[in-house]
Order: sequence, then C-alpha cells, then structure tokens
Amino acid sequence: MIINFIRGLCMALADSVPGVSGGTIAFIMGFYDKFINSLDSLIYGSKKEKIESLKFLIKLGIGWIVGMVLAALVLANLFDKHIYIISSLFLGFVIFAIPLIIKEEKECLKGKYYNIIFTIIGIVLVVLITILNPVSSNSSVDITKLNFGLIIYLIIAGMVAISAMVLPGISGSTLLLIFGLYISIMTGIKEVLHFNLEYLPSLIFFGLGVIIGILSIIKILKNALKKFRSATIYLVLGLMLGSVYAIIMGPTTLKVAKSAMSIKTFNILFFIIGGIIIIGLEKLKGILNKK
Repeated sequence: MIINFIRGLCMALADSVPGVSGGTIAFIMGFYDKFINSLDSLIYGSKKEKIESLKFLIKLGIGWIVGMVLAALVLANLFDKHIYIISSLFLGFVIFAIPLIIKEEKECLKGKYYNIIFTIIGIVLVVLITILNPVSSNSSVDITKLNFGLIIYLIIAGMVAISAMVLPGISGSTLLLIFGLYISIMTGIKEVLHFNLEYLPSLIFFGLGVIIGILSIIKILKNALKKFRSATIYLVLGLMLGSVYAIIMGPTTLKVAKSAMSIKTFNILFFIIGGIIIIGLEKLKGILNKK
C-alpha cells in the first residue's frame, strides 16, 4: 500500500506540472507496464483480472489524488508568480529523464536506429502544436464562460491530456499549457476544493474528455508497446525533446502573457534541482524493487 501510494503521489506531481508525464515517472520507477496492463485489464479483462487490477489501481489512485490536491492548492499561484524558475525546473525534469529512459529501454532501441524517424515526428508534432495553437501567444482560456465551442474544446483537451499523461513522453500538463488551459484547469480544481462551484461545469466536461481518452488510448498503447515497442519509445523520446520547446514558450500562455524563457531568465539552480529529483526517483525505484 505504501509503495503504491508513493508511486501514485509521484505520478500526480509529475502530471500536475508541465514537463514530465506521470507515465514517464512510472517508466523511471519501473512499474509502467504493470500500470498499462492494469488499466487494460480493468476495461477489457476477465472478472478476476478486473479485481486484481482494481486493487492495484486503487492503491495507486489514492496517492495520485493526494498528490494532485496538493499540487492544485500550491502550484496555480506558484506557476503564475515564478514562471521562469518553475519552467527551469521542468526543463531539468525532461532533460535528465531522457537518458534514464534510453538506459531503461536500451535493448529495444539498440540496432533499430531507422526508427529515429519517429523521434523526428514526435519533435515536429509538439513544436507544430505549440506554434499553431491559437491561444499559445495569448492569454489563458476563461473556462467559467461556457459555450458549445468551449465544451468541445475542453472535451478534446481532456482526451489529449490524459493520453499524454499515461504515455511516457510529453506531459499532459504541457499540452494543457500549449492549449492555454493549464492555469485555468489548475485554478478551477483549487476553487472547487474551496467550494467555489463556478468552475465545476467546465471541469465536468474536461473530466468527460479524460474518461473518453482513457477508453481510447489504453488498448492502442498496450498493443503499440507490445508489437512496436522500439518505434513507440523512439516516438516518446521525440515528444519529450519537443516538449522542451513547449516549456520554453510556456510563459506566453499566462493570464498576463510574458516573454518566452531565454538564457537570461533561465535558472540553472532549479534546472539542476529538477535533475536531482528525477535521478532520486530512479534510485527510489531500486529501493522499492528490493522491497
């Protein structure tokens, strides 16, 4: 229970901030395949498989919920006030996580360098989403003023974000940042926790998108990792490399838009702290595996 609580907590903290997805944390901590197989069994498995999967996911989910609530109460204001420090931390997460994933998956990557094309596709995909997104250079979307277009936008964003959260690569929160929804969603969760229900309808539609996304992506992801693991991991690495650009452009999506991060606003100390956290999680994986 304690081990899976810690795993869920770490995943939530990753999912709540642009940078590394919860899937990446699951990969680094060595339980990613079990996580995906459990989700798949919960939806498509036998009764016995569903019960076993549910036991594992409940333990993981308790830690995830605690981590997400803590993040929502703290991060919304922190992100707005200290964007360049936090973005530097996110960059540390991504840059230091990449070699750990390469090390973890070296057997399926070695000798299959033709799959680098998928890395290029991943990079281009994230960069294009960042550049072409209509709100990335404007203010965050106001989700308190619902209309039909915004409802569809929230559902699609939920589907895409949860797909990224379970995929080891670009963070779902990074995609929310690109879509101009990160601050709005985190603020909405915080306000609902304080019993301000103004944001609740929008969060419900976003949640609906999350459910649809989970039902859609899990079977695809399980098959991709089983049948095309090398190509999938190369794609994941591309998504992570592309997310570096998305994080650099992150300040442009704030309520009061700021300039993209530059060498001048980059904070090397927090970049290193981000790296230490990722390396620490990798060491924690070794400790948990022994137990």
